[in-house]
Amino acid sequence: MKKERKEKNFIKKPVYPGGSKAMKAFVNEHLQYPEEAAKHGIEGTVSLRYRINHEGKVDHVDIISGLGYGCDEEAVRVVKLLRFQVDKVRKLRVTFHKNIHVHFKKPKVKQRKQEIRYQYTTTPAAGKTEKPAAPEKKGYAYTIRFDS
Repeated sequence: MKKERKEKNFIKKPVYPGGSKAMKAFVNEHLQYPEEAAKHGIEGTVSLRYRINHEGKVDHVDIISGLGYGCDEEAVRVVKLLRFQVDKVRKLRVTFHKNIHVHFKKPKVKQRKQEIRYQYTTTPAAGKTEKPAAPEKKGYAYTIRFDS
């Protein structure tokens, strides 16, 4: 007869569905770079401490270290969107505290393709004497594109 094993932890910690990679992807997807920070060229990390209630919702967020210029408010907004899976153990309502770092980087500006247009026309050779004709729109047109 085998003896039943006790669970390793008395209270199970909340888990984000999909793990830490899924949580990072969620934060990156919903995070918007604030206009105020873009004007001033602000980059950096906002450190937050958040509280997860017994339902798995984030109900309170404290800023440990912030950047200002709208970055702190945006980080708090995104963290409050997180939802965790919390297993109920022995009918206890437990509140959990976790820390997270939200990174802000300037968005890369897409460069427009630069297009230069040159117009080449042909003229008669110097030795030939011809009556000058009305200017025609003959010639070659070349387009050169610089793709970066």
